[in-house]
Amino acid sequence: MEQEAERSTNIVPSTSDLDPIARVRKLLFRQMLVGVKDGRFFLGNFHCIDKQGNIILQDTVEYRSIRRSSPSPTEQRCLGMILIPSSCRTSCHVDCSIEEQLSLIQLKA
Repeated sequence: MEQEAERSTNIVPSTSDLDPIARVRKLLFRQMLVGVKDGRFFLGNFHCIDKQGNIILQDTVEYRSIRRSSPSPTEQRCLGMILIPSSCRTSCHVDCSIEEQLSLIQLKA
């Protein structure tokens, strides 16, 4: 009987295993600003992230610098839903409170 109880407790995931997932779920549909290696920035609503760290944003606007003579130093265009590979990402900022930002620091790998 004790062995069965011991096995059942080993199967149940601990709450510490779920903490990163719960924290990421809180970010769903919040505005996220993601920078990539070529200098562009993408501002959109956070939709999901996969095991490899690729991010999907929806209702996204791309911002990029223009080096030509122009009244505006940046150019923007609407993209809709996009996937940003983790290998291209240089920065990632979420619109949230300071307490949430501090808890997200632990998600960095």
